[in-house]
Amino acid sequence: MDRDFAAPARTLSEALPYMQRYAGAVVVVKFGGNAMGDDAAMAEFARDIVLMKQVGIHPVVVHGGGPMINDLLDRLGIESRFVRGKRVTTAEAVQVVEMVLSGLVNKRIVQAINDAGGRAIGISGKDDDLMVCEADDPELGFVGRPIEMNVQIIRDLYLAGLIPVIAPVATGMADNETFNVNGDTAAGAIAGALRADRLLLLTDVSGVKDASGQVLTQIHPDQLRAMIADGTIAGGMIPKTETALKALEDGVRAVVILDGRVPNATLLELFTEQGAGSLIRSSEARVKPHGLRQGDSGL
Repeated sequence: MDRDFAAPARTLSEALPYMQRYAGAVVVVKFGGNAMGDDAAMAEFARDIVLMKQVGIHPVVVHGGGPMINDLLDRLGIESRFVRGKRVTTAEAVQVVEMVLSGLVNKRIVQAINDAGGRAIGISGKDDDLMVCEADDPELGFVGRPIEMNVQIIRDLYLAGLIPVIAPVATGMADNETFNVNGDTAAGAIAGALRADRLLLLTDVSGVKDASGQVLTQIHPDQLRAMIADGTIAGGMIPKTETALKALEDGVRAVVILDGRVPNATLLELFTEQGAGSLIRSSEARVKPHGLRQGDSGL
């Protein structure tokens, strides 16, 4: 009898201003990490995406799938080679990458969203030449860097009431050429081409941390560049922050790096005052507000 039955109603009421601010917004969500291999976490993520669509947001999901790729390569006996810590994607390996990302992983996410009551459709960067790439580094083989984006197919889908779920596999300039694209890179390129209101990069850490280990809730791009230069940002956070900077340059209004392991992380980020990660945007950018973070002046 101690249960507060009014709490859900209060939560919805408090979220109303944020729902109104984000109505009609395009939000690109990069999904990956441990949650992809956990059925309960996958179902929770799917419900959050469906709720976003239900309140008038246009979510666009871009996913990774590294652990699943590693597993199938091992099972097929295809040796993995690394250069400077990055996987070399051979012609043989890129076929496995495409099978896993465009097949197994993509359709699993699509099914989870549909099971939650949404209308999802899975595509890859190859569909309608959405993402055309060239080799990012010849030593890495078929690892691509997007050079041409054709995002009208995504607009057509979300305006038709569908939720696009995109595998980061792309076509090249040559016939029958396939590239594996880093999931964060693909999400940033897609968000930039759409000039999205938000790019949410779900990761396995709580956000961008300063030299003392504290998570920064709001960061200016210049501050981020300085932290990369002085080594405060290192390791796997470097490509994520570089993706964020490139996305902002391409027209994304704001990028958030947040912990995808936190339950309902995307909803906490969009619909609560405190948010759920590190918001990166230029001070002059006109963004639909995250919530009233310290120093965030809103519209």
